Amino acid sequence: MFPGLPLPMLFLANRIRTIFALSVVAAIVLSIAPATAQVVWRMTTEYPQNNISGVGLTTFANYVAARTSGFVTVTNAFDNELKINSGEMPRAALDGRIAGGDAFAGALSGIDPVLGLSTLPFLVQSVDVARAANLRARPLYEKALAARGLKLLYVTIWPATGLWSERPLEGADDLPKLNLRAYDANSSEVMRAAGANAQFLPMDAALAGLKEHRLNAFLTSGDGGAGRKLWDFLPYFTAINYAMPVSIAFVRSDAFAELSEPMQREVLAAAAETEQSQLALLAHRTSENYARMRDNGVRITEPAPPSLIAAFRNAAADAITAWEKRAGTGAAAIVEWARQQ
Repeated sequence: MFPGLPLPMLFLANRIRTIFALSVVAAIVLSIAPATAQVVWRMTTEYPQNNISGVGLTTFANYVAARTSGFVTVTNAFDNELKINSGEMPRAALDGRIAGGDAFAGALSGIDPVLGLSTLPFLVQSVDVARAANLRARPLYEKALAARGLKLLYVTIWPATGLWSERPLEGADDLPKLNLRAYDANSSEVMRAAGANAQFLPMDAALAGLKEHRLNAFLTSGDGGAGRKLWDFLPYFTAINYAMPVSIAFVRSDAFAELSEPMQREVLAAAAETEQSQLALLAHRTSENYARMRDNGVRITEPAPPSLIAAFRNAAADAITAWEKRAGTGAAAIVEWARQQ
């Protein structure tokens, strides 16, 4: 390569050539590293993987991986594996313990009352109205989360809420006999006003109370109950169609902002696909849940006793009025629209 050079000079020339070659390789590696580096988002839900929230996170992870060719990877924790319930998820995300999660919206109403919209009693009684109401509310959800440093990804509508109980409910006179787990502040207020001894408890605390026989009733959907096998303790389900609540999947805003614009578009497209998939799942979810519940010995009362529904509806009026005052005119307008459907 360098004929005629003395050996020391030849050695030095070869060293220079080697260093130059290594520098070129290093430059190439450094130039492509950002394009091949992975972003990993740790997300969680307090519900089992076969629950509608768990299905949503699994679906989202699959869509994100496909759309970003693995650049963004979502790893999920189910069934409150991380000991972070829905109400704690925003703080856990901001603290860096998770990138985001799928949280039951009612438990987030402490952040902003508007996030409790979907748990208002007897406001929606069909999938179509629930979908339209949440589309109208979405900008309000996004604003409430953004103010806390969170980015909304997608919304999951749950099957209608009913009452699981230890004994059959024949009418309003049975309500004072219930030590009941409610799923947010709104529902706790309504259940107490109707005559039940109700308290808002995260799922883990509620299950502990059930196993210790401090509770004898749960306000939740067939989906929430079936995923937790509530039939082991509460073999009766009364279809009161209390609400069609939602859970909200979100990620920390700065984690989303760190992605390039093309990657952001793909993640949002994956979120939109997940939302549509969840809506399609909802179409048959109630009938599938009821079949599974009956297979496990649950006795389903449908329709619910009229006096029971009347007690709940009477108790709901003041709770809705108080919520409208807290949530503001934009949210109140959605309530008014839903009432007219």
